[in-house]
Amino acid sequence: MEHRIAVIGIIVEKYDSVDKLNSLLHEYAEFIVGRMGIPYRYRHVNIISVAVDAPQDVISAMAGKIGMLDGISAKAAYSSAIFGEE
Repeated sequence: MEHRIAVIGIIVEKYDSVDKLNSLLHEYAEFIVGRMGIPYRYRHVNIISVAVDAPQDVISAMAGKIGMLDGISAKAAYSSAIFGEE
Protein backbone atom coordinates (compact mmCIF):
# COMPACT_ATOMS: atom_id res chain seq x y z
CA MET A 1 0.00 0.00 0.00
CA GLU A 2 1.29 3.46 -0.84
CA HIS A 3 2.25 5.76 2.02
CA ARG A 4 2.32 9.52 2.27
CA ILE A 5 4.02 11.85 4.67
CA ALA A 6 1.74 14.35 6.38
CA VAL A 7 1.53 16.69 9.32
CA ILE A 8 -1.68 16.86 11.30
CA GLY A 9 -2.13 20.22 13.01
CA ILE A 10 -4.25 20.01 16.15
CA ILE A 11 -5.67 22.83 18.29
CA VAL A 12 -7.00 21.80 21.70
CA GLU A 13 -9.43 24.30 23.21
CA LYS A 14 -11.10 22.00 25.77
CA TYR A 15 -8.78 20.24 28.17
CA ASP A 16 -11.53 17.69 28.99
CA SER A 17 -10.96 16.06 25.58
CA VAL A 18 -7.22 15.47 26.02
CA ASP A 19 -7.62 11.89 27.30
CA LYS A 20 -9.69 10.97 24.23
CA LEU A 21 -7.12 12.65 21.98
CA ASN A 22 -4.25 10.73 23.57
CA SER A 23 -6.22 7.51 23.20
CA LEU A 24 -6.68 8.15 19.48
CA LEU A 25 -3.01 9.00 19.03
CA HIS A 26 -2.11 5.76 20.80
CA GLU A 27 -4.44 3.87 18.44
CA TYR A 28 -2.47 5.21 15.46
CA ALA A 29 0.98 4.99 17.12
CA GLU A 30 2.45 2.72 14.44
CA PHE A 31 2.06 5.51 11.86
CA ILE A 32 3.31 8.42 14.00
CA VAL A 33 6.85 9.57 13.23
CA GLY A 34 6.87 12.24 15.94
CA ARG A 35 4.83 14.88 17.68
CA MET A 36 5.36 18.27 19.22
CA GLY A 37 3.05 20.00 21.65
CA ILE A 38 3.06 23.65 22.60
CA PRO A 39 0.97 24.82 25.55
CA TYR A 40 -0.05 28.36 24.65
CA ARG A 41 -1.09 29.45 28.11
CA TYR A 42 -1.76 33.07 27.16
CA ARG A 43 -4.64 31.97 24.90
CA HIS A 44 -5.58 28.86 26.95
CA VAL A 45 -5.05 26.44 24.05
CA ASN A 46 -2.61 23.68 23.19
CA ILE A 47 -1.10 23.41 19.74
CA ILE A 48 0.06 19.97 18.62
CA SER A 49 1.69 18.87 15.39
CA VAL A 50 1.88 15.18 14.56
CA ALA A 51 4.09 13.91 11.73
CA VAL A 52 2.77 10.70 10.17
CA ASP A 53 3.84 8.18 7.51
CA ALA A 54 0.76 6.20 6.49
CA PRO A 55 -1.67 5.42 3.67
CA GLN A 56 -3.76 8.45 2.77
CA ASP A 57 -7.00 6.87 3.99
CA VAL A 58 -5.43 6.22 7.41
CA ILE A 59 -4.25 9.83 7.66
CA SER A 60 -7.69 11.11 6.67
CA ALA A 61 -9.43 8.83 9.17
CA MET A 62 -7.06 9.86 11.95
CA ALA A 63 -7.48 13.59 11.29
CA GLY A 64 -11.26 13.16 10.96
CA LYS A 65 -11.62 11.28 14.24
CA ILE A 66 -9.46 13.83 16.06
CA GLY A 67 -11.41 16.72 14.58
CA MET A 68 -14.71 15.22 15.78
CA LEU A 69 -13.61 15.42 19.42
CA ASP A 70 -15.31 18.17 21.41
CA GLY A 71 -13.18 21.31 21.56
CA ILE A 72 -10.49 20.00 19.20
CA SER A 73 -9.75 21.05 15.62
CA ALA A 74 -7.50 19.10 13.23
CA LYS A 75 -6.27 19.54 9.67
CA ALA A 76 -3.84 17.45 7.64
CA ALA A 77 -1.21 18.80 5.25
CA TYR A 78 0.15 16.18 2.84
CA SER A 79 3.47 15.82 1.07
CA SER A 80 3.11 15.42 -2.68
CA ALA A 81 5.53 12.46 -2.61
CA ILE A 82 4.11 8.93 -2.55
CA PHE A 83 6.17 6.08 -1.12
CA GLY A 84 5.84 2.32 -1.33
CA GLU A 85 5.48 0.42 1.92
CA GLU A 86 8.83 -0.84 3.16
